[in-house]
Amino acid sequence: MYKGIIRGNIVSTRKQESLVGSKFMEVQLIKNGEFTNEYIIAIDSVGAGVGETVLITVGSPARLALHNENCPVDAVIVGIVD
Repeated sequence: MYKGIIRGNIVSTRKQESLVGSKFMEVQLIKNGEFTNEYIIAIDSVGAGVGETVLITVGSPARLALHNENCPVDAVIVGIVD
């Protein structure tokens, strides 16, 4: 699981059918309390917005977070840090 801050939205006019309606977000990763130069694109599953600090799960657990094991997803936002 990773922590990051949402830096922007990704607009995709065409996407795989199982991803239609999903919100793509660009997330800057945070490691050891410091911002890194690493970014990840993640599907939002919790209604997070730009500027919010979020928790991200990656790999197979990401597909499970969307309740769709056949979805071609590698990263999903699963929490908003208060």
